[in-house]
Amino acid sequence: MEIKASDIKALRDSTGAGLMDCKKALIECNGDIKEASKYLLEKGLAAMAKRADRTTAEGRIFLKQDGNKIAMVELTCETDFVAKADDFIALGEKLVSLTLEKGLTEVTDEHTALLNEVAIKIRENMAVRKIAYVEIPSDCVASTYVHHNFKIGSIVVIKGSTDDKIKDFAHICCLHLASKTPSYITQEEVPQTYIDEQSEIFKAQMAQDEKMASKPDNVKEGILKGKINKHLAEICFMDQMYLDDEKKSVATVLAEMSKSVGATLSFEKVILFNLGK
Repeated sequence: MEIKASDIKALRDSTGAGLMDCKKALIECNGDIKEASKYLLEKGLAAMAKRADRTTAEGRIFLKQDGNKIAMVELTCETDFVAKADDFIALGEKLVSLTLEKGLTEVTDEHTALLNEVAIKIRENMAVRKIAYVEIPSDCVASTYVHHNFKIGSIVVIKGSTDDKIKDFAHICCLHLASKTPSYITQEEVPQTYIDEQSEIFKAQMAQDEKMASKPDNVKEGILKGKINKHLAEICFMDQMYLDDEKKSVATVLAEMSKSVGATLSFEKVILFNLGK
């Protein structure tokens, strides 16, 4: 049958598919635009399934705040070229708006539907890797930050005071997270399996040190414990040296800020999105 150029154009405008794909779909569906749209969608989803195992190491962090509500989304793709594309950025804005408006804390079918619509058009493996939603209580202050490369985003909510000093402190903590990218917030969050693995690594390193071999076992144990404690202080936010004062830990500065404003302060929320991690 003869396929009209106007029908091909209409199908392309509505689906974003290529001209030849649109023509083929219309031929397969006997010129029915509605059926051809469904055909293209099914073919696109099938192609996406084939691409699902391809690495999504690129992407972008999207953050949006409205009053006392904050949302953040990590959207990944395969290439830096797509991460900078208008369609990809527009998708991220829709996803973070959806998260904010509906107060979503997990990736939903609505997120997936928006993603599929664009992924089929772009023809690249994409994923909504993480989302976050925060409501700021009345006795808290919050700060947010997205790095200029859009690959790191942070949210910090501090409870106990709304003093301007605490707002500044929250902001620097956001910058701290982006700069030092801790793996955990507190040492209590670190899995014992991880600590055991690090202990084995340090033991192996110590065994290769000739000077270490002659030391008593109790001394070796003390050195090992010191290495573990130092490592945990490097990967846990509360124990890291504060970005604005490298001689004090974040926990120490928090305690000092509490005294400064005459209130007991605590971190209500500390969220870090580091693309692909």
